[in-house]
Amino acid sequence: MVFSLKDKVSIITGGGSGIGKAIATIFAQQGSKVCILELNTSSSDEVVNAIVKKDLHAKGYSCNVANQHEVKATVEAIAKEFGRIDILVNCAGVAHIGKLENTSEADFDRLFNVNVKGVYNAMHAAITYMKNQKSGVILNLASVASSVGIADRFAYSMTKGAVSTMTLSVAKDYVKEGIRCNSISPGRVHTPFVDGFLKANYPGKEEEMFDKLSKTQPIGRMAKPEEIAHLALYLCSDEASFITGSDYPIDGGFLKLNT
Repeated sequence: MVFSLKDKVSIITGGGSGIGKAIATIFAQQGSKVCILELNTSSSDEVVNAIVKKDLHAKGYSCNVANQHEVKATVEAIAKEFGRIDILVNCAGVAHIGKLENTSEADFDRLFNVNVKGVYNAMHAAITYMKNQKSGVILNLASVASSVGIADRFAYSMTKGAVSTMTLSVAKDYVKEGIRCNSISPGRVHTPFVDGFLKANYPGKEEEMFDKLSKTQPIGRMAKPEEIAHLALYLCSDEASFITGSDYPIDGGFLKLNT
């Protein structure tokens, strides 16, 4: 089977919804033993149950990625149970709307702790196991916001820029250890966050604003989470064994075709 993840142990942070949910589902379909780290265990339980009902393997773990002790203990438990860690996908993240002057210190710290420190914590916890195996794949979710200026995304853009540079550093430092590290930079993706944002900020105009946001991408629509997951599958599979230190925009032409 092309893009097989048979018997590979995958850790997916933020796998309870959106892009993370799609990645967890597709990885399980491709034979991976999927381990979902999620703060909201009710959402991860739904994903795990749906996967298990198909006679595939998934397990959920309650974990705050911003807490290094929790992440370390959880990753240790996974490694002890399954004997190895083959893939780490860092999907957990939070968003923020605002420019510099209306980004509070609390908002800034919240985004940094989840989007930056959370990625660091997960990679820091998993890297020793991958080094000992002399193999492993790390995939981080960055964003087109790390490459271009997007209005009212000051703190969010900061965190995704950090994710991009952490990805490059890890790829450089561990390439001789048999470890690959790449990132994906999505444009707008239709996730529950988008629906919640529109409902909270544009009541009664959700459909109009959804169409407006969709058209900011030259292809004329938002991505589906499954489309991001298919790229993640390729980059984490053995078919991508020659790829490391790279970022892959998946943005409907946003970066290159907008003028």
